Amino acid sequence: MATDDSALRLPAGSIAPGARLHCKRWSPAGAAKAAILISHGYAEHLGRYEHVAAALTAAGYDVFAIDHWGHGQSDGERGYAPAFSVFLDGVEALVEKANAELPGRKKFLLGHSMGALIAANYLTRDDKAFAGAALSGPSIKAVEEPSAAVLFIGRVLSKIAPKAGLIQLDPALVSRDPAVVKAYIDDPLVYCGKMSARLGAALIDAMRSTLQNAPAIGLPILIMHGSQDGLAAPEGARMLNARISSPDKTLKIYDGFFHEIFNDPGKENVIADMIAWLDAHC
Repeated sequence: MATDDSALRLPAGSIAPGARLHCKRWSPAGAAKAAILISHGYAEHLGRYEHVAAALTAAGYDVFAIDHWGHGQSDGERGYAPAFSVFLDGVEALVEKANAELPGRKKFLLGHSMGALIAANYLTRDDKAFAGAALSGPSIKAVEEPSAAVLFIGRVLSKIAPKAGLIQLDPALVSRDPAVVKAYIDDPLVYCGKMSARLGAALIDAMRSTLQNAPAIGLPILIMHGSQDGLAAPEGARMLNARISSPDKTLKIYDGFFHEIFNDPGKENVIADMIAWLDAHC
């Protein structure tokens, strides 16, 4: 497996023009079957997908990933985003890179958590660039829905104090494996502070618009979710699956799994299931 680290720049039309995004490519030893583009979750970074990329390259896939704006080694303030569109701009830049480096090769979009929300939202706008998509633990519905009063306060703060910290996620809900939780907390590239009011409001709006526009997704899609996910409700995956118009859609709920199904005990089976699905759609 060969690797290559590089940087992408957000275009002039972006809300963060010229921002630098850390990018990495993992390549198989031989000719690639297809390209997989990874969209990671909130507060984390592409380096947490090294084992996923290794499995994909071993199966013959070329893998591209970025650190989203405000994450990992990319530009931007942690826990904050000026608008949800900054993440969509990053995916578009990654698509352009994959097209330039692997012209004519099929591409699949792989997203986890917030990254799955970004991926699904991107696909509601344009699904023509991809041959299919795989979503892990998509953040479509909160486990505990905020009250109308909390939503109102959050929206007001997002306008008058957009960087105010509001939401604190519990790292213990990431995985049943204590070693994974410890590594998450100790990782200097993982953000363990509070999510800002602006980002929280943007994500809630994106959840609603993604569900509303999900019928626009007509490509083959695999949705995977842990049954005991305490960060993104499994019901959100079911709702998204029900609204997607694609005749080729698969929903897999992994019994007992926490939020990060690629990092939970039994992750090898999840990754193998995903690769089998990709192989069937290449």
